[in-house]
Amino acid sequence: MSPTDVSVSHILADGAGQAGSMETQAIEAPDWLRDNAGTLIGIPLRIALIIVGAMIVRALAKKGITRVVQRILQPAGEEGEPRRTNRGPAVLQRDRRRAHERREQRARTIGSVLSSIVTVVVGVMAVGMLLDQIGIALGPLLASAGVVGLAIGFGAQSLVADYLSGMLIMLEDQYGVGDSVDLGEAVGEVEHVGLRLTQVRDLNGGLWHIRNGEIMRVRNDSQEWARAVLDVSVAYESNLDTVYAVLEDTGHALRQDPRFGPAMLEDPAVWGVQSLDADGVVVRVAVKTVPLQQWSVTRELRRRTKEALDAAGIEIPFQQRTVWIRRDDDDTPAPDEALHRQPS
Repeated sequence: MSPTDVSVSHILADGAGQAGSMETQAIEAPDWLRDNAGTLIGIPLRIALIIVGAMIVRALAKKGITRVVQRILQPAGEEGEPRRTNRGPAVLQRDRRRAHERREQRARTIGSVLSSIVTVVVGVMAVGMLLDQIGIALGPLLASAGVVGLAIGFGAQSLVADYLSGMLIMLEDQYGVGDSVDLGEAVGEVEHVGLRLTQVRDLNGGLWHIRNGEIMRVRNDSQEWARAVLDVSVAYESNLDTVYAVLEDTGHALRQDPRFGPAMLEDPAVWGVQSLDADGVVVRVAVKTVPLQQWSVTRELRRRTKEALDAAGIEIPFQQRTVWIRRDDDDTPAPDEALHRQPS
């Protein structure tokens, strides 16, 4: 065999080998695809399903939150109808407007917070499921997140308490914008209610910023109804039956006044003798009023009571003191100077 024949045979053998290798690879490739088809198609499909499912759950949850919040914050009775009271038209109109503003504010805040919570919870669960699908172990991540969360929790306890207290204040409708409240040192009108802070404007115009987590108790003078209370002091010589009659007539006349009648929910009632003081007998008069109108009703009732008692000849006693005068040459008081009463 010549050298040329040997070279040709080698070339043919190499070509045959390469052709066989390519044929083997062509046969093996479909087998690999067939063996890994579940992984190549299943993982992306499950990831897509998780993402779509999370979006659907979030949308349904937000829709449910919106409906529940609107249902809870509806006024009593039929939708849009105020509760029946015996208040005047002007007072009803003002109460409707304030109640509508408070409901809107509470609905926006509560809905926003609950939607954010749902978004975070659904998002965290979806991320965990996605990481599990791509083969990342969740155990070490959860352990690390737990340690970090514990550290943040210890450092932000007061902040968490403020937000939780703010949520409870709004859910329970403890007070709202425009209410007159007593929060301890801060006494005045509420100007803003947030999840972390409450702002109160006091009588002198100062604006108080109170953290919700620090509010231990609340006195609200603006919910449902208020009470005007007036204590009247009369002399011991006065006839109490006459005093009661004068006070009742004065209260009934005030109820008939078109300026103050709509602010009064009932006729004033004379409760009777409140105390026996050193200077006179204290008689108490009280009447239920529209919230925030008790002070104006009390001032007008006090003015009319003074005029009515003067007209009836009933003495309103003034504070008195006993003064003993001693002479320099004798420790015993003079008979005509032993006791003198002087107004202070």
